[in-house]
Amino acid sequence: MYDDASTGKAVSIHLFGIRYADELDGMPIGEVVIRAGLPKSYQTEVRKGMSLARYVAEK
Repeated sequence: MYDDASTGKAVSIHLFGIRYADELDGMPIGEVVIRAGLPKSYQTEVRKGMSLARYVAEK
């Protein structure tokens, strides 16, 4: 998912957080981001997506 985004990378990270919020809950997000090969600062964007998950529906 991340590799396909030439622009709007943060949006792709938000979508990842939305899509997998339940699975990511309780996991060390910083470690997940690092293992994905992203800068640790992206953990904030993943958390934003996780927070949005209860308010949005993916179409």
